[in-house]
Amino acid sequence: MPDNTVASTTVPTIKRRLISIVYESLLALAVLFLPFLIFELAVQGAHTPLTEHMRQCLAFLVMGAYFIHQWSREGQTLAMKTWRLKVVLPGQAHVPLRLAACRYVLAWMWLLPGILVSYVLDLQHWQALSAIGIGMLAWSTTALFTGNGQFLHDKLLGTQIVQLPAPAKKSKKVAA
Repeated sequence: MPDNTVASTTVPTIKRRLISIVYESLLALAVLFLPFLIFELAVQGAHTPLTEHMRQCLAFLVMGAYFIHQWSREGQTLAMKTWRLKVVLPGQAHVPLRLAACRYVLAWMWLLPGILVSYVLDLQHWQALSAIGIGMLAWSTTALFTGNGQFLHDKLLGTQIVQLPAPAKKSKKVAA
């Protein structure tokens, strides 16, 4: 049964979506805490090149499981609920699992160019963060060129981020 939520929603502003991403990054720390704690106990805090790569893979997989599950189940992560945003596939009740997985991989284009530039130029600390920030800014401008205000990864997959209407305020009964 198709979801009719899309008909009564609007495309959120780029600013609203970017603020949601900032909030999402804070919540990601909470999602990663327990898996990283277990990992650190298992490797006894080792900092070898192998364990560093394992940490990166763990973060990629844990965050992937979180996002893919949330997008395919409800279309929303916790940050998206807070900002009343939802990932939808027009004409579908839910975003299919395979499409949510593709969206997760393509969403890494927010970070991947900056990470690659940092690696190639051997940038460290603030310089690397600046390269990643510039890459994120560049990716966010893709919403200006897709024709429907969606970021490029959503345009490529046919998914959309929509802004849900504000919940109706409850009226208070006046006691006589």
